[in-house]
Order: sequence, then structure tokens, then C-alpha cells
Amino acid sequence: MLKIFVRIGVSAGLLYFVLRSIDLAALWMRVRSMNPAWLVLALVAYAAQQMIGVWRWNRLLQAQHIEVERRKLTESIWVSMFFNNFLPSNIGGDVVRIADTAPAAGSKTLATTVILVDRALGLTALLLVAAVGASAAWLGGIYVPGARWVWLATAVGIVAAIFVIAIPDFVSYVLAPARALNKPWITERAQRLEEAVLRFGKAPRALAGAFGAALIVQITIVAFYLLTAQGLSVPLPTLLGAVLIPVSLAVQMAPISINGFGVREAVFALFFRRFGLPTDAAVALSLVSTGLVMGLSLVGGLLFVRRR
Repeated sequence: MLKIFVRIGVSAGLLYFVLRSIDLAALWMRVRSMNPAWLVLALVAYAAQQMIGVWRWNRLLQAQHIEVERRKLTESIWVSMFFNNFLPSNIGGDVVRIADTAPAAGSKTLATTVILVDRALGLTALLLVAAVGASAAWLGGIYVPGARWVWLATAVGIVAAIFVIAIPDFVSYVLAPARALNKPWITERAQRLEEAVLRFGKAPRALAGAFGAALIVQITIVAFYLLTAQGLSVPLPTLLGAVLIPVSLAVQMAPISINGFGVREAVFALFFRRFGLPTDAAVALSLVSTGLVMGLSLVGGLLFVRRR
């Protein structure tokens, strides 16, 4: 409970400092004059990335010899989207996805491993898109602070994934202290984790396909924000969006706020100010895009109610 209050405080504090530094009248005028057609296209793009996410998840499950109906995975990923947006946590949706696939996997540990791999691929793709965007911006004469660190984080993620898959004995070495506890339930879960890593190592094409899908997802999310920016008449250059969006999404993963509120607006305002763009446009883009995603996630809420 204390953590929730701290997160609320961080979100409220950051929103207060961001909003007090902008022209609220200009913000409201920009929102009032938005073009609905562009926003509809933005929603279509976001829905598309959800379906790509279903394909990626199914690909990883098949690599573990787990068969789940595509319809069930589609419903699960929409319900998880609803939970991610309306619970004060970034992992509520993952719990839903684990619970929905654990029966088919025969193990919560195996289902959790698949979700963790899916998350890791998504994060690496997120950083790679940001790094490529920063490099493209640099070639275009736009210097992006911290670009080298984004590239470093991307390289570390890719190398770590290759290392774990290519040298499965490393996982056994890491889990050795857990086995030393001589607790049957810990030993069993460690064994399942090792077996899952071995199966992933034998399915490199599945992992490559899932990573490719993760890249497409991140590019589609950037397109979602660019389309939303068009609808709000926000002068967001494509290269800046390719850096700003992945970086802001990565920062939001830190468990210091309520679903990224405040943190997201602060990052947007910082980047817009850095490149001489109006900060009211940054906050408008952040709030409206978040509202669109939350509204779209209500589809998952309806599916969850239908379950019950």
C-alpha cells in the first residue's frame, strides 16, 4: 500500500510541475481542434500491434511445444492490456497471460518463462528502434543526448540473449545456489526453467521470428504516436518520434509512478523543449495518446466481464 501512495505522489508531483510550466489555454485549444480521422487511424495502428503481439506470443509458445487456440490468445492479450492500463502496476496483464496459458503449458513456471522471454525481446526491440532512430537523427544533423547509452543497452541485451541461448549450461550455473537450498519446489522450478531455455535454444527460427515481430510492434507504436500527433497538429518529426517514443516507453517501465503518468509527460516535455518544440504540444500528445490507449483497452475489459 505504501508503494502505491508513493507512486501516486510521484505521478501527481511530476504532472503538477509539467502542467504549471505550460500554457494550459494553448493545450486545451490544441485538444479541442484535433482531427478525429487521424485519431481513428492511430487506433487502427495500435490494434494492429496487438495482433502482431498475439502472433509473437504464439510463436514462443510453439517453440515450447505448447498449443493454445489463437482466439484464446487474442482474448487474453486484450484482457491483459485492460489490466495494464487500469491497475496501478505494469505486470497485472502478465499475470493474466500466465494464468491463461499455464493449463496448456502444464506449469506456471513454463508459462511465466515464455512471458519473460516475450518481455525481454520486446524491451530489446524497443531499445534497438530508439538507437537506430537516434543514429538516423544524428545523420540528419540532430544530436540526441545519451544515444550511445541506448546503443550500449541494446548491445548488452542482444549479447545476453545469445549467450544464454548458446550456452545453456550458464543458466544451470546461475540456478545452482537455488538448488543448494534443497527445497523440492525450488528444484522443480529450476529444472523447468532450464528445460525451457534448452527448447528455445533448439528453436532459433522461432526466436528470430518473435524478435522480428517485436521490432514491427515497436515501429507500429511509433506510427501510432505519429498519427496521433498529426491529429493534434503537433509538429513531431518522424526521426524525433522514433527516439522519443521508445525512450519514454522504456523509462515508464520503472516502477516509480502509476502507469507512467507524470513520467511520460515529463519525458515528452523534456524532448520537445530540447528541440525547440512547444511543450503544450508535448503534453497534449502524451495525454491524448494515453487516453486513446485506455479507451481501446476497454475492449479487454468487456472481454473480461464476458468471461465471468
